[in-house]
Amino acid sequence: MKHFTIIELSRSATAAQQGIDNTPNVEQQANLRCLVENLLDPIRERWGRGITVASGFRTPQVNSLVGGSATSDHQTGRAADISAGNPQLNRQLFELIKTSGLQFDQMYGVSNFASVHVSFRKTGNRNQIITV
Repeated sequence: MKHFTIIELSRSATAAQQGIDNTPNVEQQANLRCLVENLLDPIRERWGRGITVASGFRTPQVNSLVGGSATSDHQTGRAADISAGNPQLNRQLFELIKTSGLQFDQMYGVSNFASVHVSFRKTGNRNQIITV
């Protein structure tokens, strides 16, 4: 984990505002490490500039409060919404990931590219690009 930390991937303004412990368990932390090592760090290295985590791990309670899907990979530590700074840069980041040859499970632009959602599984990645 060169460019991201478990703490960064677990930070949640919603959890803090609601007094919810958003700490991932051992299995969720292992999934976050896998996500970072196989996808987020390689994306950051190809991008060559800073990337922030807009949303990473979410407990089911936090996920519900932010309107996430009941089956969201954020709850297992397999997904993150990342940002290069603005929608225009996020579109470029999306295209870079799309053409990078990196394996991912799902990817899509969140809220007109306010961020880019990426997910990764140890096995069975679909490289599915979702149009929203």
